[in-house]
Amino acid sequence: MHIHAYEKLWLAASVLLILLLLGSVTYGAVGPGVAMVSDSEPAIDAGALDEDERFSEPRVEQVGENEYAAYVLAFQFGFQPDPIVVPENSTVTFYITSRDVIHGFEVVGTNANTMVVPGEVSEITVETDGPAEYGIVCNEYCGPAHHGMQGKLEVVSQSEFDGRTNGGEGE
Repeated sequence: MHIHAYEKLWLAASVLLILLLLGSVTYGAVGPGVAMVSDSEPAIDAGALDEDERFSEPRVEQVGENEYAAYVLAFQFGFQPDPIVVPENSTVTFYITSRDVIHGFEVVGTNANTMVVPGEVSEITVETDGPAEYGIVCNEYCGPAHHGMQGKLEVVSQSEFDGRTNGGEGE
């Protein structure tokens, strides 16, 4: 059986296109570091969040030199705390859970974006630069007032952050 030269060319181009598409899908799945919500932590009862020491009082706390943990609670239709205030030039790990339904947590203008599932703790780490203000939106439909579910992330100077956390709120 004889295969014409043009048929060989189209066959090779088709195989190459299929390989490129498979490579693109593989890179998109593992290349940028995208990960699903971790199941390494035990599930928490969404009804017992008041008893969980991490989420009974949502807050930002220092866990190391220039390292902070932000415990955030998502609910219909907001985030707590709001605003989330963190110091500049630091690494902040957000631990986010939901009280009621599935929500999204996206820090607008950054690559911070995760799904927030009731009973699960979503973890995402962000490195901050200079002082700035970012919007936080829910990007998973969560009910009739979903369009108004938003919050704020304020990156402030270290001295302003220290003043707020030592009882000097608003100083």
